Amino acid sequence: MKKLFILVSLFCLATFSYAQDYNTGIGLRGGTASGLTIKHFVSGNAAVEGIISSRWEGVNLTGLYEIHNQAFNEPGFNWYYGFGAHIGFWDGDHAHWNHDNSNHTVFGIDGILGLEYNFREIPINLSLDWKPALNIAGDSDFWGDNGALSIRFIF
Repeated sequence: MKKLFILVSLFCLATFSYAQDYNTGIGLRGGTASGLTIKHFVSGNAAVEGIISSRWEGVNLTGLYEIHNQAFNEPGFNWYYGFGAHIGFWDGDHAHWNHDNSNHTVFGIDGILGLEYNFREIPINLSLDWKPALNIAGDSDFWGDNGALSIRFIF
């Protein structure tokens, strides 16, 4: 375990770069679970992101901590990874995974891996990501199909 921690730490230090091209971005997220997104940088390459999304006529609230690094050696291109948690509420009649048609509240952990581009000419950011989630309480299930394209106004 100690060797794994050292290896991950070295990887993070080796890929560290000043990736912040904006302070805050607010926008729309479209994918299997569509909604609103807000991302705010808390340091040079670390950001927090909040997502309010809807799926199966329910609502899901997600909070993520993300590490950003420059991608392709190109200004404006960043790749990022992170982790967080979610809580969701669903009407049992509309969730295909719900076999007893009861209402559900779920809680779980999330990961995120993505690529984003910040336009220099206009204050717009585009990101494409994959956000798998594992429900821990309410309905123990893995959601690996959550990918999305987000467009944000950045300032």
